[in-house]
Amino acid sequence: MALFRYSAKDQEGRKFVGEVEAVDERAVIVTLQKQELVPIEVKRRSTNKAAFKNFIPTLGVSSSEIVDFTRQLSTMISAGLPLTDALVILEKQTRNQNFARVLGEVIADVEGGSSLSQALVKHNKIFDVIYVKLVEAGETGGVLDKVLNKLAETLEKDREFKSKTRGAFIYPAIVVSVMVIVIIIMMIFVIPKLTTLYKEIGASLPLPTKVLIALSNFMVNFWWLMIAFGAVLVLALRFYAKTEIGSAFLSKMFLSIPIWGKIRKSLILAQFTRTLGLLIGAGIPIITALKVVAGILASPTYKESIDFAIERVEHGSPFYQPLAANPAFPPIIAQMVRVGEETGKMDDVLMRLSVYFESESENLIRNLTVALEPVILVILGVGVGVLVLSVILPIYNLTAQF
Repeated sequence: MALFRYSAKDQEGRKFVGEVEAVDERAVIVTLQKQELVPIEVKRRSTNKAAFKNFIPTLGVSSSEIVDFTRQLSTMISAGLPLTDALVILEKQTRNQNFARVLGEVIADVEGGSSLSQALVKHNKIFDVIYVKLVEAGETGGVLDKVLNKLAETLEKDREFKSKTRGAFIYPAIVVSVMVIVIIIMMIFVIPKLTTLYKEIGASLPLPTKVLIALSNFMVNFWWLMIAFGAVLVLALRFYAKTEIGSAFLSKMFLSIPIWGKIRKSLILAQFTRTLGLLIGAGIPIITALKVVAGILASPTYKESIDFAIERVEHGSPFYQPLAANPAFPPIIAQMVRVGEETGKMDDVLMRLSVYFESESENLIRNLTVALEPVILVILGVGVGVLVLSVILPIYNLTAQF
């Protein structure tokens, strides 16, 4: 038995693409004819190769590739190019083999009669629920090119914003990493040699040196225990975070941290307003849009708040009322949403709010990193001072005896 890829048409002219196992090409043609399909093309594929492809992960597709694909697809559709032809062109020009394979499957589904949103939903690791919902709304309203263009702009802004937030923490992360590596090297390689030296010369050890040597001995002899404890702790926290109680507790705890909590709130609110504005702007009903947003937010605290807002809106309340009654949302959100409901420009208002919260989070992160730099340097200086003092004190005490 071999694997064959075929394309065929039915009596109404609809095109179908798929794969089937058969002895030879003739057997495939007979099978298609039994299904009242007219074969157009039948190609043999290696079973082993096809099986191997099934194991290739659909990951490895960067956000830049998704942005470029979305923008180019929007341009081609705006120019009047048929959807299938546009997808074929994008499949051929992509250099990422994983992405090309996914696009090939999308093309096959579209040629088989599925809509683009139905074809994309099968690849939810690459095209998330927001992406699929917007494409579906664009197809329904006949404005797929405009929706894709808006989606590409939003994805581009989101990528730039994430890049800025990551870049702000690069310097503190490097300094802390180097500090940890230096401490580990000192504890495992340098301190044991100094300990041997102190024993040979019979130097009296002050308390700081004794503590340092004890920590060094523990790290040298029980490093495996430290690694095991760290691994168990990480796994336990991950398991606890996946439980409903643990997730809610950790969410509230992170939001209550003085500076980091405020940054996290701004990031969540930026995501909430940007995504909701994008969905509503595409013509998706507010209840459906809220349910989609609630499903993607990482914070259980805000997810519960949105679920409560959905319940109130379903009972006829204006959207701004549950937001105004919830302390998790700043007053500016309820006020602006009220203006959006009264003027019919909810999407525009929400997008303006997202810009505001993104700007606020950027400023908070920038201020935090500026404040962290001297704090890290002070901690580094104190640590080095204690380390040097612990090493030098025994030698100083020994020389003082002569």
